[in-house]
Amino acid sequence: MPAGDRLAGEKGRVVTHVKTDAQTSAANLEARFLEHRAKVGVIGLGYVGLPLARSICHAGFTTLGLDNDADKVAQLNEGRSYIRHIPADDIGALVASGRFRATSDFAEVSGLDAILICVPTPLTRHREPDLSFVLGIGRSIAPHLQAGQLVVLESTTYPGTTMQELRPELEAGGLKSAVDFFLAYSPEREDPGNPVHSGTTVPKVVGGDGAEATALACALYDQVAVRTVPVSSVDTAEAVKLTENVFRAVNIALVNELKVIYSRMGIDIWEVIEAASTKPFGYMPFYPGPGLGGHCIPIDPFYLTWKAREFEVPTRFIELAGEINATMPSYVVERLALALNDRFAKSLKGSRILLLGFAYKKNVGDERESPAFKLVELLEARGARVDYYDPYVARIPLSREHPHLAGRTSVAWDEIFAGGYDAALICTDHDEVDYTALVEALPLVVDTRNATRGLHGVRDNIVMA
Repeated sequence: MPAGDRLAGEKGRVVTHVKTDAQTSAANLEARFLEHRAKVGVIGLGYVGLPLARSICHAGFTTLGLDNDADKVAQLNEGRSYIRHIPADDIGALVASGRFRATSDFAEVSGLDAILICVPTPLTRHREPDLSFVLGIGRSIAPHLQAGQLVVLESTTYPGTTMQELRPELEAGGLKSAVDFFLAYSPEREDPGNPVHSGTTVPKVVGGDGAEATALACALYDQVAVRTVPVSSVDTAEAVKLTENVFRAVNIALVNELKVIYSRMGIDIWEVIEAASTKPFGYMPFYPGPGLGGHCIPIDPFYLTWKAREFEVPTRFIELAGEINATMPSYVVERLALALNDRFAKSLKGSRILLLGFAYKKNVGDERESPAFKLVELLEARGARVDYYDPYVARIPLSREHPHLAGRTSVAWDEIFAGGYDAALICTDHDEVDYTALVEALPLVVDTRNATRGLHGVRDNIVMA
């Protein structure tokens, strides 16, 4: 007979509230989370999954990392790290403790209490959502799914993905969500290399397929993150992540457009932003750049615009922001071309250009969707000879959109000063770069990140773009 709660009813009658199997299973799983006895698996050990697995392990859970990349698995099991801001010593200590191990065998999910999915959600060549990684993982783990497990998708996606796309793949193995296993969505909020806000200090939004799934996801993440924020549905949780990144994309587009306007007026956008930031209300600073990068901001808004078409709702504001941000690499290259011509009567064709920084943001080695890819292509299309320097990206990896750039390597820092470069274009403002030495050594420096701000008015070879 299923377990039940015996409560005093009206007129002294004893009323038995019989728990369903799902409720009993949920209660048992919640206890394992609260007592840190659960075994947690993280699928996808990239810039989101590996920090998450590390945080879960540090919280005291036995953690299994799963990834199709055998090289990543081998490095982790040897106590090495392939992400610069995650120390190898930390990975080594977790492996040595016996609480962390990596594998490519997805059959091992059968022994887990919770399965967290952190795989890419890119765009196709037609700028439509590509859910192949998410659905592929669903098919891989469905045969091994066990009753009583919690499955949480963390990959950024449009509302409806978890319930309409992933759930059928998981249920193909015979178990049913909210009956046999528990399904939830909790968007990742990782900011690689951020020294202030790490995965554990950022609240986790959670939406589940039913009350039990939501409560269970909260019980797990409560042990890892500073706090959880439950919402009413899976779709709402998915919308939260898109809203966060659409907000950033739109505001970056606005400040990029202001940059172009103020440049024509002879006004420094960076000085404007600094002064505007002194207002304690009604203003939030966003910063211009050479284009959008990373796996979120250049991609996520298009997930929403694609889904909105299903409901016949136009997304003009979001699409306009995307268009503005997409023009920034061309704008930057044109600024460089004009500066070369005005100062040295030299064209881009035949010029040697040093691209400073290849990562999409400073102080990390993540080059995904970096505007550097587009900048190199645009410069070389106009006949320039391009090298790059980046202390975090020693070699350009293979990518779907820019395979012809794969294998190129960063020049050494000392090579920059050997002479021969006509200009440097600052794409990424890594802190460890000596910008004073760079400006003193090269005839022209085009700065898209305000990295040379301390030299403005001191050196006349700096052009802001």
